Amino acid sequence: MDRSTDISDVTHVEPSETVKTAPDAVLEPLADFPHIDLRTGVEPWEKRRAAGKTLRAKVPHAVHAALNTGSDRPDPVSLIEGAHEGRQTHLIPLRIARMASSPFAFLRGAAHVMAWDLAQGARGAIDVVMNGDAHISNFGLFGTPQGEVVFDLNDFDEVTIGPWEWDLKRLCASVEVAARDDGVRGLERREAVLAAVAGYQHTMDDLAPRGSLDVWQRAARADQLEFSGIEIDAQSQTVVRKAVEKARRKNNKSLLDRVGERRTDGSWRFREEPPILMRVDEATRQNVTSGLERYAETLPRERRFMLNRYHVVDVAHRVVGVGSVGTRAYVALLCGNSDQDALFLQVKEAVRPAHAPYLVGMPEPYASHEGERVIYGQKLLQAVGDPLLGWTSIDDRPFYVRQMKNMKGEIPIARMAGQPLLYFSHAYGALLARAHARTGDAAAIAGYCGHDGRADLREAFADWAHAYGDQNEADYHAFLSAISAGRLEVAQDACL
Repeated sequence: MDRSTDISDVTHVEPSETVKTAPDAVLEPLADFPHIDLRTGVEPWEKRRAAGKTLRAKVPHAVHAALNTGSDRPDPVSLIEGAHEGRQTHLIPLRIARMASSPFAFLRGAAHVMAWDLAQGARGAIDVVMNGDAHISNFGLFGTPQGEVVFDLNDFDEVTIGPWEWDLKRLCASVEVAARDDGVRGLERREAVLAAVAGYQHTMDDLAPRGSLDVWQRAARADQLEFSGIEIDAQSQTVVRKAVEKARRKNNKSLLDRVGERRTDGSWRFREEPPILMRVDEATRQNVTSGLERYAETLPRERRFMLNRYHVVDVAHRVVGVGSVGTRAYVALLCGNSDQDALFLQVKEAVRPAHAPYLVGMPEPYASHEGERVIYGQKLLQAVGDPLLGWTSIDDRPFYVRQMKNMKGEIPIARMAGQPLLYFSHAYGALLARAHARTGDAAAIAGYCGHDGRADLREAFADWAHAYGDQNEADYHAFLSAISAGRLEVAQDACL
């Protein structure tokens, strides 16, 4: 379709119109405890693909190019201030400082700003369980229970149900903004964004006819990265190898040596690193420990046997990330068979997702406990997950629990150029497609996206990413002006 299509001719498609568009073809992404009916099959994938293709008439590819901010766009600084509600006040200046360090850091912390912007644009009728914050720093390496290192999405605080294209647009914007920060030329940035959409498009097309079991079992082993539509180059292979080697060195024993210290009685405790890692008072320690005991009830029964052989040795508060700064995040040190048998659990507060004002959200019971929402979403989107994922409540606040730093690592795409930038952009698009295909209708999405020969979708997303790069830059400077004017308090050391 001609990319010059007038967007005024295209109506906004609400989620409820999914059944109107293809009542017997497009699969729903999630339901409340779906009833299992093993006597009636779903529509063949070819029919669902055709249903997705028909959606192009309602929402042409070209309309995704437009960034519809409008004159009623809220002040971005106000949206960021609104996101601070309920956070620990003394840590907000640190969050401001981290966001102020670069336009990309600002993008990471401004999920609420982009959520508003995405909600103003045209949207299709195919929903998925979306990550909600699929920027490039939320992909990474982590270990499996079998000791392998895999490459996948690794942050799910904003997970909810919504249009697949919102995740892909955030990914594309993050590629554009991170590459700008690194001084990458405009044409090369555009090629990287095109690669991200191509990775999504090609992978979804590949998954459309495959069996559901095949789709659910696909995991990207970091030492055997294979994505359809692109081959890994020697330089990217070197980047992966070094990242995997570094991740393998991150385990409970190495973390104990780095963040732990001996008490006078010989037992372990956390070594304070103010304000990043701080010990808590005895009341908080007891509350977190009680929360972990309740968390154990959300684990599979067989995992409870293992956890029961550990006991809490120490608890500390630990500042994490950019967008999460100010939320309550604890780390618990547990010991088991000996004081060298360490287990670190992160206990992180779960808050209302950024997209909540614009989407229906997760079904019950997941909508009523933000920690359960995060963990359920993570289990749905990740091919291989942490076996100790669970949730709890502490002081009537929702939390989720996961292992900390167990063979976790990152690919430094924000500092890349050339072929590695293209390769990893494609890879992230492919990983996002795999995640969406686990709960969304891969055939319908593939039908809407079209085969690789259709470039109009890729070009439209690249146009949008470039426009959002400009918008993010303007918002970033407005943010810095608010700091200069004294409207926002900033911590002195942004590197903390």
